[in-house]
Amino acid sequence: MSGRLPGVAERAAALDAADPLAWCRAEFVEGEPPVRAYLDGNSLGRPLRATAARLQELVVGAWGTRLIRSWDEQWMQLPLELGDHLGRVCLGAAPGQVFVGDSTTVLLYKLLRAAVADAMERGRPQLVLDTENFPTNRYVAEGVAAETGAELVWLSPDPARGVELEHLREHLGERTGVVLVSHVAYKSSWRADLAEITAAAREHGALVLWDLCHSAGVLPVDLDAADVDLAVGCSYKFLNAGPGGPAFGYVATRLQQRLSQPVQGWMGHAEPFVMGPGYRPAEGVRRFISGTPPVLAMAGLADTVELVDRVGLEAVTTKALALGAFVVEVVDEHLAGLGVGVASPRDPGRRGAHVTLTHPDARELCRRLWEVDVVPDFREPDVVRLGLAPLSTSYAEVATALEEIARLLD
Repeated sequence: MSGRLPGVAERAAALDAADPLAWCRAEFVEGEPPVRAYLDGNSLGRPLRATAARLQELVVGAWGTRLIRSWDEQWMQLPLELGDHLGRVCLGAAPGQVFVGDSTTVLLYKLLRAAVADAMERGRPQLVLDTENFPTNRYVAEGVAAETGAELVWLSPDPARGVELEHLREHLGERTGVVLVSHVAYKSSWRADLAEITAAAREHGALVLWDLCHSAGVLPVDLDAADVDLAVGCSYKFLNAGPGGPAFGYVATRLQQRLSQPVQGWMGHAEPFVMGPGYRPAEGVRRFISGTPPVLAMAGLADTVELVDRVGLEAVTTKALALGAFVVEVVDEHLAGLGVGVASPRDPGRRGAHVTLTHPDARELCRRLWEVDVVPDFREPDVVRLGLAPLSTSYAEVATALEEIARLLD
């Protein structure tokens, strides 16, 4: 057997020909030689050609020519202006609630620590989270609990699914202060019901902090419509900001005066250039900024938000789910007999923009795929994740990857 899957390449070609977002692929940098199939955009997105130009312009112009004057002219407001743009295009957030800066871990700590402190003051010491959450989220929560005396309440969801409303309700009560949930589970791709979970927690007087790392820029989240309290997300996955790209934070307007962020820095001061004694927080969401924002690292994020604004988030989501359906169909038809399983939800409404496959030799399989320029990623113990970035991933790439999997396993 050669690995050729009958009819799959032809189906992929037809889908690419009909894809209204096919033109977007030319907007991205293609290396030399090009990778045959890149399916790890849910870990690190491809760079946009516009970003290379923007960085060059920034180095020569705002940094190289305007120098320190650029802080007054544009950079001081950049975390908030870019936050507002991101909020409008990708997050369903009105102006004044989203800011950009720091790493995901740092922003997660700041908002979780602020929420837990508020909950403790209200006599609600319990922090609810799940054992399948991303490791950093669990580690940060453990650290916050150690600092504050908060009580961790662990959910143990089905690893092939994620946090479900019915299971969460069993752990909500008068002592619940904060709930920490990932919108899309990093391993299984389970999409939690953001609106219903937020509403259920509020019924019990708890705040919810959402991790949007695997959904921002690719799935609708509608933070304002769902009356979300807090959210954090990264920019280097589907938002293509590049390695180490800055995270973003969302703090609902109604909470901005109430919560005190724990990392008080000069950039969040009401008068940052007075540099006087004592900290006085700025008005609005700026108070949650701590230090100097990573101006260079914001370039890729700005370009992706502009591209998503041009095509519309709905179109991005439609293609993401269609790519996922194509993967599931081909695996069921051709790879199940080779021991490959689908560990992601089959219902598109419950699935994010990656599809998780399982195989007993997943680690070796991923290693061999990388050797032939097919790039998914591996997760312990037996998981191969296929990240489907709708703006840059073609159906042909997906077909190539699945054919190589079949060839290697035969």
